[in-house]
Amino acid sequence: MAQRRRFEALVDEALASLPAEASAALDNVAIVIRDNGPRDLLGLYEGIPLTERDGSYAGVLPDVITLFRTAIIARCSRDADLVREVRTTVLHELAHHFGIDDDRLHELGWS
Repeated sequence: MAQRRRFEALVDEALASLPAEASAALDNVAIVIRDNGPRDLLGLYEGIPLTERDGSYAGVLPDVITLFRTAIIARCSRDADLVREVRTTVLHELAHHFGIDDDRLHELGWS
C-alpha cells in the first residue's frame, strides 16, 4: 500500500509543478490511477481536447487521464527514474487534454 501512496504523491507533485496558467486551464478532467492496463501503455487520455470544444460543449462527463501504475513502475529501476517517468507521463497525457497530438509531442521530445 505504501507504494501506491508514493505513486499518488508523485502524481500530485507532477500536477503541482504545472505553471499556474496551465493549472487554471484544466477543465473537466479527472486523473485516475489504475494498477494494470494494456501492455506497454503508461497513460491514456480519453475525452474532448480543449482545442475541439465549442459552444455546444456542456453537460458532458469529464475527460479521463488514466495512469497505469504497474507499467510505469516496471520501466523504472531507481526512484529518480520513477519520479521522472510519472512526471513525463502526466505531462504527456495533459498535453492531449490541451490539444497537442502525439506527432507534435514527438517533435518536442515528449514521446
